[in-house]
Amino acid sequence: MEFLIVTGLSGAGKSRAMDALEDIGFYCADNIPPKLIPTFYELSRQAKGSLSHVAVVTDIRGGDMFSSLLETLDQMKSDSKEYKLLFLDANDYVLVNRFKETRRKHPLADNCLGSLEQAVRLERDVLRPVKERADYVIDTSLLSPAQLKKRISGLFLGDASDALMIHCISFGFKYGVPAEADLVFDVRCLPNPYYVEELKNLTGLDEPVRSYVMKWDQTKGFVRRFLDLIDYMIPLYCGEGKSQLVIAVGCTGGHHRSVTLTELLYNHLLQQNLRTSVNHRDIQKQ
Repeated sequence: MEFLIVTGLSGAGKSRAMDALEDIGFYCADNIPPKLIPTFYELSRQAKGSLSHVAVVTDIRGGDMFSSLLETLDQMKSDSKEYKLLFLDANDYVLVNRFKETRRKHPLADNCLGSLEQAVRLERDVLRPVKERADYVIDTSLLSPAQLKKRISGLFLGDASDALMIHCISFGFKYGVPAEADLVFDVRCLPNPYYVEELKNLTGLDEPVRSYVMKWDQTKGFVRRFLDLIDYMIPLYCGEGKSQLVIAVGCTGGHHRSVTLTELLYNHLLQQNLRTSVNHRDIQKQ
């Protein structure tokens, strides 16, 4: 089990970091008091395969309870509970501006007579020993949300493309374009097996239909350009920190051409070890 403890300065991006961790498969829990972390660790470990990647956030919002974090970390280490500590940081100027922009109250503002600048400095002093213990420190001062997501993916996946889940959907235009689609490809321009009597009641999952669709020169040309475009675009989406990509391929009824091309795309992505799924939305419709 991979167990990650996330902490850091208020306004440094812990919420966005947790969103990024969720997108790459972590089970995330927010605002856990330090003394409960070992218990949460054990519960996660007992869940075995269902919770193989776990992240918990603990921070100054816990008030006096947060002061026990270093003690908790020492106890977990002595009990051989393996974990990593991620600390989110940013410079004072950026933190102050983020609080001003969101008009949120700093958790330590009451300790500093309402002074935001003093609250930021006080929290930095309180958390300095924690930061020194961190396995990973990310300064978010100059990072956009997409860049932070990419940094998180790089740390815990190694390859940003592993964070992208690609959903391949076939559909029939007569039933409407999938609302969730990011990219839509219209293959109604390709030869239609529907008008071949022995293929009419089959689908693109059947070999005779696939062979018919793929034997034409226009299909071969389309497929070559189609896959080249997808291969070109995937790294661009990864670079933007996108976690979900829905590619929809449509024909008239969603039975023949779209199913054939969607299966081809799905297997092409699998061969590149990309995370992908396939759904033939309208294949059962008449």
